[in-house]
Amino acid sequence: MSNPGIYDLEDSAPPAAPMPPSEGGFDLRETALRLTRRWQLILAVMLAVLALALVKYKLTPPAYRAEATIQIERKSLTPFASSQTPWLENWWNMEYYPTQYALLRSRGLAEDVIQNLNLLDDPAFVGEAGLTASSAADESPDFYQDNAVLGRYANRLLGGLSVDPKRGTQLVELSYVANDPEFAARVVNGFANTYIYRSIASQSENVTRASNFLDQQITTLKDEIKTAERELQTANHSQGIVTSNPESDVTQQRLTSLNEDYMRVVRDRIEKQAEYEELVNSPLETVADEQSNGLVSTLRKELAVKEREYDSQRQNFKPDWPPLVELRTTIEKEREYLEGVIRREADLAKRAASAEVQTLRRQESKLAGEIERARGQAEQQNLASVGVENLRVEIETRRQLLDELLRKQSETSMAFTVQNPEVRFSSLEFGTDDSGSNVKLVERALVPGGKFRPSLTRSVAFGGFGGLLLGLGFAFLLEFLDRSVKTVGELEKILGLPVLAAIPDVSETARGYGYGYGYGYGYGRSRDKKNGRAAEKKRKAEPVQVELAPHNQPRQLISEAYRSLRTAVLLSSAEELRVIAITSAEAGEGKTATLSNLAIVLAQLGRRVLLLDGDLRKPRQHQVFGLSNREGLVSYLTGSAAIEQIVFRTVVPNLFVAPAGPTPPNPSELLASDRMGTLVDQAREQFDYVLIDTPPALAVTDATIGGSLADGVVLCFRAGNVPREDVRACRDRLLMADVRLLGAVLNRHRSGGARYGKRYEGYVAPYGEEEPTSTHSAA
Repeated sequence: MSNPGIYDLEDSAPPAAPMPPSEGGFDLRETALRLTRRWQLILAVMLAVLALALVKYKLTPPAYRAEATIQIERKSLTPFASSQTPWLENWWNMEYYPTQYALLRSRGLAEDVIQNLNLLDDPAFVGEAGLTASSAADESPDFYQDNAVLGRYANRLLGGLSVDPKRGTQLVELSYVANDPEFAARVVNGFANTYIYRSIASQSENVTRASNFLDQQITTLKDEIKTAERELQTANHSQGIVTSNPESDVTQQRLTSLNEDYMRVVRDRIEKQAEYEELVNSPLETVADEQSNGLVSTLRKELAVKEREYDSQRQNFKPDWPPLVELRTTIEKEREYLEGVIRREADLAKRAASAEVQTLRRQESKLAGEIERARGQAEQQNLASVGVENLRVEIETRRQLLDELLRKQSETSMAFTVQNPEVRFSSLEFGTDDSGSNVKLVERALVPGGKFRPSLTRSVAFGGFGGLLLGLGFAFLLEFLDRSVKTVGELEKILGLPVLAAIPDVSETARGYGYGYGYGYGYGRSRDKKNGRAAEKKRKAEPVQVELAPHNQPRQLISEAYRSLRTAVLLSSAEELRVIAITSAEAGEGKTATLSNLAIVLAQLGRRVLLLDGDLRKPRQHQVFGLSNREGLVSYLTGSAAIEQIVFRTVVPNLFVAPAGPTPPNPSELLASDRMGTLVDQAREQFDYVLIDTPPALAVTDATIGGSLADGVVLCFRAGNVPREDVRACRDRLLMADVRLLGAVLNRHRSGGARYGKRYEGYVAPYGEEEPTSTHSAA
């Protein structure tokens, strides 16, 4: 009989609707819990690696490390270039320092070190190289000429060398590790000194090469200057050029004078031309009077006197009066004479003016010709002067270049004097003088006072840390290879169904309360830890019935988990659920315990609950509740017993159980019979809830038959036991038979127990308080 108020009893119920699959992802807490379960493996691996590290520490011969520090200053790209643009050289020559580090690690430098230190005669090196004195002596007499042999030893010598540039400085730390501390210091100092020696030699070689180049260029330039000077002299002589100064140039001066004369003649000719034009346009009598210096005016006055006398006498006498006629004749003669004088004098004046104009024209024309010839000579002289001037500029430029080269040659000679190998190396005690070089020996290596390796501290640290990492790696690998379902998220992702409850592992949850359980079908219990290991073994061997935990231990965490399952099942569907079947993929996944405990918590609501043991092949519910199995479900299905004869009351109030009864030969056919359907229908009428226990779904088809009779099926899986493929197969098999799946239960979930149960520990039982064991016993 249903009671609507039942759904208000649980306020932490999960949703009844199917949940979408979990998104998965990395869960740090879940991962930590998984690794914690494999702590024995991690610890064993770590101890093993630590032991190996200690063994290696004992077996490793002692080695000593000597260190020296050198300073490498950047060398200029050109030996004699100015250093006004160091930033440009730094930017352009970025590969300088990497090149120097490579040179320090080069085989050629190591060969020089061997030769300079005579290492082949040093027993310490022979021992370091893995040779014997006899083997070194057996080499060919021309040992040092055998580059292959020398290179092989050089490579062995480089095995102990380390080059470590100090970041942000010009300092480089050289270190060498050897079994002999004195040998290590000697070798690392040898590397530093040989490198400095080679740097000085390289600089001297560059200086010599540059000096020879300057000598060759100076000689060539002098020859070119001499040739240009001879060409200049020849040009001056052939062109008659004495000087290129315009103030002392005769041609230019003559041309200037001609131009001045020409301009003067032109000006005079224009003036005379104007005077001539004025004479032509002036009256003849005026021109003649000026030309005759007043003669015309005198004659004109005398003629006027006689004409006035004639006019006076004519008034008194007749025209034919002789004196009057004679006077008229005289006047006519004088008038003719005057006109003749006027014509003659005017003509003379005009001809004289025209003559002057023509004379000036001829002078003008003559001067123009002279100027044209002088200008031609000047142009020819200018062309010759340009060539000469070019020669002079070329000579001047080459002389300046010669002066510069001579200056460079002088500097080169000075540098050569300073860095000439013949001068310096003759007085250089090997490795004691680095002046004049861009490489300085900052700190000379000292004989190390203590061994560099092996180090007990490093061995323990590396062994412990490496072992821990290796153990974690093994643990991760095992977790990855483990295909079983372990978490709620995995189960939801695989099934695509909600996980109704995660039943915690009682052996894990009970530790916080001072007692614990074994689990499954072999549960053990012990709460006394004070009696040592024997008491612990006794505790584990003592059986505990976890199937009745909500009845015997109602305040424990596992009981609360089953109550959460009850709530989730009831809310998993909008429709009323009256008949519920429970199955699993395989045997041993806690199906029977889940069903019995679910029946108990449903009965604890005050509802009548009937538990049908439908697992006719391996029934166990009668053992859980201490009932007889002589008559049961099989008896009813075969018609040998009535329904009232197979239903038994249990120690749990309101809970009734119908055991499976005798094992039949055809359990599937019996479950699929009409009497089974009739039994379920009658149970629906008499009980509020009917729970059916079915065999595993993957083993037989009984679960599919039982599921078809129920309103819904709950799947049970044991965490860390059932493979993922079996989970999918179980789901698919039931879905193919149109069985309604309500969700799943994950049993023995360790980390899941913390998620779903430990947060409610304070509401279940006080910490450290032991709950009295129930006095109820299975009937």
